[in-house]
Amino acid sequence: MDLILWRHADARDPELGDDDLERPLTPRGMKQAQRMAEWLNHVLPETTRILCSPAVRARQTADALGRKVRVIDALAPGAGVNQLLSAVRWPDSREPVLVVGHQPTLGQVAAYLMAGAPALHGPAWAIRKGAVWWLRHREREGGAEVVLAAVRGADKL
Repeated sequence: MDLILWRHADARDPELGDDDLERPLTPRGMKQAQRMAEWLNHVLPETTRILCSPAVRARQTADALGRKVRVIDALAPGAGVNQLLSAVRWPDSREPVLVVGHQPTLGQVAAYLMAGAPALHGPAWAIRKGAVWWLRHREREGGAEVVLAAVRGADKL
């Protein structure tokens, strides 16, 4: 199974009284999302399921792909590792899954899948705004492993 973690692109800073879910992308964030979407559309299989947080900034990021996106409340800011892994059906999904979400959850998921249970109690790994981490679960003799297939920054494409 391939799990692609895409952190939402640069968003407007919160202002007093703002609803966090309503914060939109900045002009820079729109460019980041578009650049990453162009790369993803070249490498993502057509069968990829795309799951997205209900936050406006995540939906705007995902919309740059121009593909069908499913909004999942369980991926909202503050979601936990188990919620995300359950939503994507890790590691049993037959098709690749792209998740557009938030820190620290995405960094916690990456740390947990790559380093194991002790990572749940440590800090989240840093995933920059607009960046993609591509993780792959594969069966090997003697057990399963998770490998980091790619890391792409939105400003480096």
